[in-house]
Amino acid sequence: MMEKRIIKQEDFAQLLKQNGLKVTPHRLRVLEEITQKDAAISQPDLEKTLGKEIDRVTLYRILASFEEKGIVHKIFDLHGTATYAACAPGCSQNHHHDQHVHFICSVCNSVYCLEEISLPKIQLPAKFNMQSLAINAVGLCADCQKED
Repeated sequence: MMEKRIIKQEDFAQLLKQNGLKVTPHRLRVLEEITQKDAAISQPDLEKTLGKEIDRVTLYRILASFEEKGIVHKIFDLHGTATYAACAPGCSQNHHHDQHVHFICSVCNSVYCLEEISLPKIQLPAKFNMQSLAINAVGLCADCQKED
């Protein structure tokens, strides 16, 4: 169903350089955490995981720069909390290619990218300019179904 995008740790520095970002231990650590998860991860969860390694303001700035450069994309969970997932290869500062459905578990609130399900083409009225499109499917993830 969901195929996890694997980014090797040795590729993190190259990814940062390609996007004009300085390679720092904090940026590398955040990339490591985001890419090792099957589901998107929120800033509060990253803060818990990283502990005192990275302060809240630095983490916020890192996530914002990653989103701006097309390294991660932001998805809001059922509580309105922003979660972050690695972008597809080919995303850039000027164009995200992460137009896919997201699945949100109604029990554990995990957010999954369903990259194999493309969003439909939307024909907008004249003089309308779409900046983003989000379609979320809500239900039970595989782990929460097991618990029933």
